Amino acid sequence: MIKLTDIRKAYHQGQHNELWALNGIDLAIEANKVTALSGPSGSGKSTLLTLIGCMARPTSGRVQLGERDISGLPERFLTDIRRKTFGFVFQQFNLIAGLSARDNVMLPAYPLGGDWRVLHERADALLDSLKLGQRRHARVEWLSGGEQQRVAIARALINDPQVVIADEPTANLDTALSREFMAILESLKQQGKTIILTSHDPLVVESSVVDRVVHLRDGHLVEGGR
Repeated sequence: MIKLTDIRKAYHQGQHNELWALNGIDLAIEANKVTALSGPSGSGKSTLLTLIGCMARPTSGRVQLGERDISGLPERFLTDIRRKTFGFVFQQFNLIAGLSARDNVMLPAYPLGGDWRVLHERADALLDSLKLGQRRHARVEWLSGGEQQRVAIARALINDPQVVIADEPTANLDTALSREFMAILESLKQQGKTIILTSHDPLVVESSVVDRVVHLRDGHLVEGGR
């Protein structure tokens, strides 16, 4: 579904602090599977995730989504692909304080238009499915860490994306909440979603929910994945 060919990514190119975060990545990611990118801090896994999710462009190389080369598309087309194809769960959740759980969930859907009532119903259904229906009107800063993460997951799903991307999703969670997150991932996998995440948490990378672990170090793929 997603293919990366000879991907390289430089920051501050041509300057004294030039840094090559990725150095020749070749990777194919299967649809309807859970793929974990693992490696130490600075290995390039989060950078790779941003390229896959159309949040950044590679310095060189190709990113293909299906049969389409998307690595050189103008920003307006990348924005459209992000909204319709990907749902994002960020490490810090990036929820908007002062807004309710429901309002946060609905935010990514506003640019796509559509019937307001249908959007409300979809947001409520997602919160219900994640056992947060009773908290839909609560401001997100009043929620626990686990509740905030479930709001972030519902927000990622509001546009019914094909691909869910999660960056270090268990980094700020205890063991019980991390297991709860993996159970949610398993449910999404059963629904046919493609899931790509970064993690160095053994609870994640050793989970039976994960179909493939891709190891990175110093911007290269390394042996030892599964």
